[in-house]
Amino acid sequence: MTAEARTRQTDPARFRNPHSRKNRIARMLWTLTYYLLFRPSPWFMGAWRTWLLKCFGARIQYARLHQSVQIWAPWMLEIGSDVWIDMNVNLYNAFGLKIGDRVVISQNTFLCSATHDYTDPFYRLTGKQITIASDCWIAADAFVAPGVTVNAGSVVGARSVVVKDVPPWSVVAGNPAKVIKERKLRDE
Repeated sequence: MTAEARTRQTDPARFRNPHSRKNRIARMLWTLTYYLLFRPSPWFMGAWRTWLLKCFGARIQYARLHQSVQIWAPWMLEIGSDVWIDMNVNLYNAFGLKIGDRVVISQNTFLCSATHDYTDPFYRLTGKQITIASDCWIAADAFVAPGVTVNAGSVVGARSVVVKDVPPWSVVAGNPAKVIKERKLRDE
């Protein structure tokens, strides 16, 4: 392909936003709500934050979200019971995010359900839903890629990069994350 053809292919004037007008308006309204009502709410107003998310279509049974949690599209969010999402977590759920029961997502974690097709001259948005099953812990600074399922009972170590599904009841760590051991619970 010649340089001229490549330039013509990547001309910004040819770019078309992949999101519908309805989606863009909803995200604009959510952004206003986030900065005016969600983010400034004090630590003890977790129920208020959950209610705001439910107003925008999130399906949440019982969860506590720190006020600094970033959520791209609440209507693409499903959370079970007894879930804690800590400070500065980024839930980039353009393609959906499903979180089970008794899950902890530690600070600075990034759950990213979208990416771009680097073979496309327009870098079109692609992705898949992320699923975090019940009884999981995603430790601090972890990154979970599009389409990944963290199966039941698993632990993702701090600063891990998870690009493949995590087997049930395992501990993974590293970049890329690899199974380092089986997770066994002690008797009480």
